[in-house]
Amino acid sequence: MSLDLRLALPALAAWLTAGLLIGAPEGAWSIALVLWAAAGMTAGILVMKRMPAHSVVLGADAPQPVRSATDRASVVLASGRAAGRAVEQNAASRRRGRTTPGTSPRPGDRWQTLGGSIVLCCAAAALVATAVGVWAPVRLPPEVRAAAESHATLTVTVTVWSVPVPAKAFIGGGTSGRVRYRATLTQLDLRGESTRVSTPVVVFAEAAGGGDEPEIGTSLRLRGTLRPTDPGDAAVALLFATDPAQVAESPPWWLQWANELRARFAAAATSLPGDGGDLLPGLAIGDTSAVSPDLDQAMKTSSLSHLTAVSGANCAIVIAAIMLLGGYLRLGRSWRILLSLATLLGFTVLVTPEPSVLRSAVMATLTLASIGAGRPGRGVPTLLIVVIGLLASDPWLARNYGFALSVLATAGLLILAGPLSRLLSQWMPLALAAVIAIPLAAQLACQPVLILLSPSLPLYGVPANILAGPAAPVATVVGLIACLTLPVLSGVASGLLALAWLPSAWIAAVAQTTSTLPGTRLPWPGGVPGVLLLSVVTLLTLVVVLRGPAARPARWPAAVLAVLLVGFGGYAGALIGTGTGRAASLPANWQIAACDIGQGDAVVVRDGDRYGLVDVGPDPKLLASCLATLGISRINLLVLTHYDLDHIGGVDAVIGKVDTALVGQPENAQDERLHERLAAGGAVVRQTARGDAGTLGGLRWNILWPVRGATTMQAGNPGSITIVFEGRGIRSIFLGDLGEESQNALRRVSPPGRVDVVKVAHHGSADQSPELYAELRARVGLISVGATNTYGHPTDALLNVLASVKTVSVRTDREGMAVVAPGDNGTLVLWTEKITDRGPPVPPTAAPDAAGRVSRAR
Repeated sequence: MSLDLRLALPALAAWLTAGLLIGAPEGAWSIALVLWAAAGMTAGILVMKRMPAHSVVLGADAPQPVRSATDRASVVLASGRAAGRAVEQNAASRRRGRTTPGTSPRPGDRWQTLGGSIVLCCAAAALVATAVGVWAPVRLPPEVRAAAESHATLTVTVTVWSVPVPAKAFIGGGTSGRVRYRATLTQLDLRGESTRVSTPVVVFAEAAGGGDEPEIGTSLRLRGTLRPTDPGDAAVALLFATDPAQVAESPPWWLQWANELRARFAAAATSLPGDGGDLLPGLAIGDTSAVSPDLDQAMKTSSLSHLTAVSGANCAIVIAAIMLLGGYLRLGRSWRILLSLATLLGFTVLVTPEPSVLRSAVMATLTLASIGAGRPGRGVPTLLIVVIGLLASDPWLARNYGFALSVLATAGLLILAGPLSRLLSQWMPLALAAVIAIPLAAQLACQPVLILLSPSLPLYGVPANILAGPAAPVATVVGLIACLTLPVLSGVASGLLALAWLPSAWIAAVAQTTSTLPGTRLPWPGGVPGVLLLSVVTLLTLVVVLRGPAARPARWPAAVLAVLLVGFGGYAGALIGTGTGRAASLPANWQIAACDIGQGDAVVVRDGDRYGLVDVGPDPKLLASCLATLGISRINLLVLTHYDLDHIGGVDAVIGKVDTALVGQPENAQDERLHERLAAGGAVVRQTARGDAGTLGGLRWNILWPVRGATTMQAGNPGSITIVFEGRGIRSIFLGDLGEESQNALRRVSPPGRVDVVKVAHHGSADQSPELYAELRARVGLISVGATNTYGHPTDALLNVLASVKTVSVRTDREGMAVVAPGDNGTLVLWTEKITDRGPPVPPTAAPDAAGRVSRAR
């Protein structure tokens, strides 16, 4: 089957144009005019080339006798027979692999085809550029821009367009107690003047409590401040509400119907036991508000999160069900199509029109229209038309990951699923081959974009989809029927919910089991280089694998295969040589990772896809290598305990990748410049002290030291920020470079209590408080220390202090990177990069004194 890709280049041109211009909309009109002019000029040239040339013959011989009708018919028939012979000869010659002279495609035809492609590309790009020029000033009028830049407090009216979800915690506030939702700013009141606008914003507001959050379509009056977002963002500004919202207008009846139905179904589904009940609303109507952070992370790790994103599969299931029902009721084709379109509209309202839903709904509408007209459209051209149309209606979709993944997944299914099924059917039944080919095709198409979100490759994504995929349509169909019958037949709906719970629970079990397997993800270069590299590897692999057995022998496929084998060997060697091969086997639920960065500290704390980093070590290259091994591209919370080089020297590895940085009191201008560099890279830099608290995913953190406003122990080693993380079965403390005096002061001011893991202070120096470690009674003591340090770290005295309280010493100088994860029944799982025999603790060099101390060397 040949693919009709004539609209591929115009769709790509429209996408690239939109992606570039929404970041700099000031030049949209100029570029649009240039593109329209280029399209018009090229079209004009093509039309002139297609016009027949007329020649006038002068002289005595010019007049020609008038032929009779019979003569003209004879001429026409003779010409037709000659043309037919020429076509047959040309076709036969092509079958034999050669072209008859005089019948080969003319060079002018090729230029006509090229010119037509140029016209379509310029027209599509010009259409999108025009849309940017029209909508950019509407989205961000001068009044909104001025209010956002001045950070003035104002009163606004907004219309809610998404379900409110809990907002991530802000620094110092623990759990935020706030919700966020997308909305359209419709009225702006500032300094006594009201302005009507239509500006997309994201609202952060205090949670209403009792589940009484604003519903989709509700008009609210809010007081707060605006903050501008980056150019090209789907939302023009962030609105931080300072007062409770007041309802200005209720949703229209059709949105109120969807809101009530959605809420009622979610409440009924979540009353079912376990993860299956929490996941069911996501599978049926795309409502993931009840999905726990653990389950959400498991779905992402196992590459199953797409099942809770309403997309083409859901729309196809709904339309297929309606068409089958119409056939059963013996409705005509036109009635079945109209009923399907009405149902599709209601389904879109119910699940909310996210980008993937819009793409699916518009594509389904065009397909139904073409079926109604008796000319069923082919999948790929329909998809490309939908892409161009949606980008022209909303160019800001060009930078939406959900829209991109939806388009790529659909393209992968349309282009790759069939050939992969036929290839696999040579070794297995066709049905099983299709089950494997469908998730594989979608994964191959989407993975280059997924690299931008997480620079790693899922090892178990396809097997997990093979196991969970067949259950998803059952949960979707039965769950959706239960949702629709809930208001009228609650008893029947309860039975359907129980039935839909079974496949939902199975999917959740597959996700949870897969996420705990070792080596769930393999590292891959991030950013644009990683995307290009993976795209090339995927394309070359498909060329070799899908090349049919009937193809003529050629040397280049063998060369491509050789390149792929060499590249695979190099990748495997790099994994093994850098220790990443072993890192692939570390526990999937690891929480703490001490990087092997020499004489210094750099310890990662993790919960799901949220990462904290305590200090950055002495060398940015070593830190970058450790973060790459762990597959980390973004640091949500950075803690710089103090300003010694072995704790801040590697900061270049994280500049531009930090959300929030907690720092101590700067000691000099150099420390202040470090703060400025972090802030310039996009980080929120905050000086922290005892009493500050917050969250990292599901972990809660607290600052125990230093004491704010104290006159001593504010800087250097004695002023090291001491932070405690707690949650997911592990309580850990990080002591920076505190010495014995400051450790004892910490005990008096902020008694830390027992912990599971302690990051040993000052790389295991002798300047320690045995009383503190006795109070901590940690099960694991992480010692971040260099193998060639000249200080004698870690000292025998420290090792014996740890041994005396039954704390297992783990040293990065001997064991490399060390990882700690929660185990079953309150146990800890310890993973190290190198396997060594720790052996018994070194005996003390002298008897302990009355305080339990031993003599110690530096």
